[in-house]
Amino acid sequence: MTYVVTEACIKCKYMDCVEVCPVDCFYEGENMLVIHPDECIDCGVCEPECPPEAIVPDTDPQAEAWLELNRDYSVTWPNITRKGEAPGDADAFKDEPGKYEKYFSSNPGNTDQG
Repeated sequence: MTYVVTEACIKCKYMDCVEVCPVDCFYEGENMLVIHPDECIDCGVCEPECPPEAIVPDTDPQAEAWLELNRDYSVTWPNITRKGEAPGDADAFKDEPGKYEKYFSSNPGNTDQG
């Protein structure tokens, strides 16, 4: 089993999850994070740290649609190991539905950790 980042992360990207991950399996896109499913050890410490509840186990029905997106972008986006700044307007997007169609960006994040 692995954990998966879902649509709720888009335009929020709080990054509290990154800070607690013991295996550094988060990768940063321009406006969301993903988890590399082969690196995740299923410890679950990230799930309760996510303010918009965007992280779910892959056994959750909504995870199926997001597992491949997490897998695909975790090999092209940069790895992130420290919490960065959430977007200034993250709270405004926290509970908005339909964020993938409106806002998803396949661009990598601009992390200065490397």
